[in-house]
Amino acid sequence: MTTRLTARQLNRATLERQMLLQRVYREVPDAIAQLVGLQAQEPASPYLTLWNRLSGFDPAALDRAFADRSVVKATLMRLTLHAVNHHDYAPFYAAMNRRVRGSRVGDARFTVSGLTGEEADALFPVLHQFAGKQARTGPEFEAHLAEQLNGLREGLWWALKSYAPLHYAPTGGPWSFKGRLSFRTADRAWEKVTTEQGIRVLAERYLRAFGPASIADFAQFTLHTRATAGAAFAALDTVQRPGPDGVQLFDLPDCTVPDDDITAPARLLPMWDSTLLAYSERARIIPPAYRPQVIRRNGNVLATILIDGLVAGVWRLLDGRVEVTAFHRLPESDWAELAVESDALLRFLGDRDPKLYSAYHHWWAKGFDSEEIRLLP
Repeated sequence: MTTRLTARQLNRATLERQMLLQRVYREVPDAIAQLVGLQAQEPASPYLTLWNRLSGFDPAALDRAFADRSVVKATLMRLTLHAVNHHDYAPFYAAMNRRVRGSRVGDARFTVSGLTGEEADALFPVLHQFAGKQARTGPEFEAHLAEQLNGLREGLWWALKSYAPLHYAPTGGPWSFKGRLSFRTADRAWEKVTTEQGIRVLAERYLRAFGPASIADFAQFTLHTRATAGAAFAALDTVQRPGPDGVQLFDLPDCTVPDDDITAPARLLPMWDSTLLAYSERARIIPPAYRPQVIRRNGNVLATILIDGLVAGVWRLLDGRVEVTAFHRLPESDWAELAVESDALLRFLGDRDPKLYSAYHHWWAKGFDSEEIRLLP
């Protein structure tokens, strides 16, 4: 009889594969490939994601990667913005395009244009010619499309900027994407990858970064159906073991699960860190009682603290320090770890962004079910 994996083993597997058991040395594009992709709705979040995982991470290295397009930012998994290794963009785009496109061309904000999805698709070569070598702003795209169609079509650019093969182009500091958005078209490698091939690549990479995982977990990560997720896993060479609740979990044969007695360091995760969103069963990282405080109904996912591998509170910058709100009592040893991390975070941010995530401070005004609040270090 196959032994069930414990909840703590699954937690440690995620932390190990997500480089959260210890910071490691990796080149930025290679690290992002290993992590599958970095949530990038907030421009600062990919930088803080790597700061938590890479030893000696220099934010200028990610600036350069965005500038030379070895890392690209686009709408991909879960129909949200991700930063991915440029080699991964083609299969990931092929995997997600049908899902992202369907969410746009069936929306009233697009259908008001009077165009069909197929007519919008036919404009891809126009976009490529217009922005294949030079970044263009949204208004520039709209004006160019209006010239091609003898008039502005309301809602057309709204749809295309999400599902057409476009990368966000860097526009400056502090986190590479500031002010008016600009876009460049991707190279046409995505045309050579079928949807099924793309989903299979994405499924393999997902297991390597987040496994062991269930079909429901991969469906949650991509927002594909469970049938599609199951077919993707079935196409891979996998091993299976039951999880704590008996649900069958999939993994790659060459991946291992660490012992559950491995200690996990304190971490200050950014908003929308993928570890909080990559599973259907989010108790692997977030205790169920804390989930409503961290993942808000409007989709905001707050910056969290990890204690022994689990979310234990939230953090924000306040008056030049890190304010930590703990959802339960923490021993002084944990506060000491958080103080070290907070000091390192403040030095990392420096003059780059002293008001990081300040637009989300209204959640603190609403209050949390907390046990203790401290300003660190």
